Amino acid sequence: MQARDTDTENPDVAALFEAARTARARAYAPYSRFAVGAALRDETGAIHAGCNVENAAYPVGTCAEAGAIAAMIAAGGRHIRAMLVLGDGAGLVTPCGACRQRIREFAASDTPVHAAGPAGVGRSFTLEDLLPASFGPETLRG
Repeated sequence: MQARDTDTENPDVAALFEAARTARARAYAPYSRFAVGAALRDETGAIHAGCNVENAAYPVGTCAEAGAIAAMIAAGGRHIRAMLVLGDGAGLVTPCGACRQRIREFAASDTPVHAAGPAGVGRSFTLEDLLPASFGPETLRG
């Protein structure tokens, strides 16, 4: 699923972008200097955001996506309807492998995951695009 230049004009994506932008501005990244913000919409429509938090015992930090998921769980949400990740890299900033699995725990294969930079969404994927043939909670349910 390719993003269009108008993706941030979509009110749902624009709200996620703004929440991720605000969270990214609060990132604690003194070692990598690579600030990331993430925002997700849960099953009730609420938006939860997170930022990366590094640690001197590198790489013990927390990814922005993990922070957003933790905020959702703490607020009572249990399902990700959409997610946006915002970073300023030379290429697309997509979730790392561990975060793709974290997202998978709470999202369906067709859940949109938007990769954005400061200027807007660079590309949109489904979770299946990012983590094909994945192992999820239903695998453990016999």
